Amino acid sequence: MGAVTDDEVIRKRLLIDGDGAGDDRRINVLLKSFTKWCNSSGSPEDGFTQYQRMLSTLAQCEFSMVKTLLVYDMNLREMENYEKIYTDIEENITSAHEKISECKKEILRAKRIRKNRQEYDALAKVIQQHPDRHETLKQLEALDKELQQLSHIKENVDDKLELRKKQFHVLLSTIQELQQTLENDEKSENYDIQESSPMENGD
Repeated sequence: MGAVTDDEVIRKRLLIDGDGAGDDRRINVLLKSFTKWCNSSGSPEDGFTQYQRMLSTLAQCEFSMVKTLLVYDMNLREMENYEKIYTDIEENITSAHEKISECKKEILRAKRIRKNRQEYDALAKVIQQHPDRHETLKQLEALDKELQQLSHIKENVDDKLELRKKQFHVLLSTIQELQQTLENDEKSENYDIQESSPMENGD
């Protein structure tokens, strides 16, 4: 397993602790306690104890507010991260379409070369039937040289086509891994939220 970042630790702790549920109840209790404390005619010791309880409740509300702000900030960063990943995927898909189009053009070119080679082979056979003609022999030599050049071109095209296929396969694998990572992150967040719900209800 990879190293867990500080953001992931904070996010999981905040999700487990809750998202501020119960703050309204704490504030209502605090207001009632404050009103009761102001109208209290009890001993100073009781008043001080009640005062300390109000400070504790107020501290809990402040902590919950800070925690909620942290969750909000973290969600914003997550959205920015997902938007960047989505942009990268869109760019990769566009690049993949361009490479596919280029590969199709190279395939058509290879087919034309193959057809030309077949025509040249047929013509060479016809020429070989008339070896007594000097001009025909010169044309045959020229055709043989051109055929060799076309063969080299075809080999280069085949090599490029194979390389593009490999690059396209790697690109598709990368896109699938990114999509799987996004799905796993979403499932993990949903699971963490479900796990935190029973704890919040218990509070």
